[in-house]
Amino acid sequence: MRLSRRGAVRASLAGLAGLAFSTAGSAGSALARSTIDGDTPATPAAALRLLREGNLRWQAGEPRHPNLHTERRSGLASAQYPHTVVLGCADSRVPPELVFDRGLGELFTVRSAGQVLDSAVAGSIAYAGRHLGPRLVVVLGHASCGAIAAALEAHSHGEVPEGPIGYLVQQLLPVVEDNAGGARDLADACVTANARIGAEQLRDLEALQEPIARGTMEVIAARYELATGAVTFLD
Repeated sequence: MRLSRRGAVRASLAGLAGLAFSTAGSAGSALARSTIDGDTPATPAAALRLLREGNLRWQAGEPRHPNLHTERRSGLASAQYPHTVVLGCADSRVPPELVFDRGLGELFTVRSAGQVLDSAVAGSIAYAGRHLGPRLVVVLGHASCGAIAAALEAHSHGEVPEGPIGYLVQQLLPVVEDNAGGARDLADACVTANARIGAEQLRDLEALQEPIARGTMEVIAARYELATGAVTFLD
């Protein structure tokens, strides 16, 4: 039986309404709240600017690898204040800290094949949104995604793999089915659509709704090009 990804995810997000976590060292340190560029960004636009600037350095082959020194590591031992949550694919070619040239304590990174947004992934993001004060949530898809390719193959042959891989494919099949028939490059269209759908679903996550409504947080979709290193923000 094929599961509806959107229906399953919305049900799991609803179940996270009462999610609560405790955090240690809430006082933290001034160092934990800073980046190499200054204080932790106060607005979504400021956080996005850091990502854009870092990605330009990555594209140019001139990364700075900021905030990786021992003082930074020690300062983060009791608290963290990441400015951005990144939901990315587990693909080894798309490590967000390198793609955006950011350092320790800046990105709260959650990764799953094809950015599949199940309860564990949603719970991790809910925790960050409720307790760590990020300004930005980015759903980062990428070209030549193997998880999307597996869903395309299952759609083409009408056969879903067994076991955990089949679970992932089932979550991505609605994206393929929604885009089949109209796109010249179906795989490429699905990468973009999947990132946008993930962002839409996260905007429904209760733990994020209040900061989004206040304007202190934004959720955006993006895609990464393996060959060039470029990130395109889709929203």
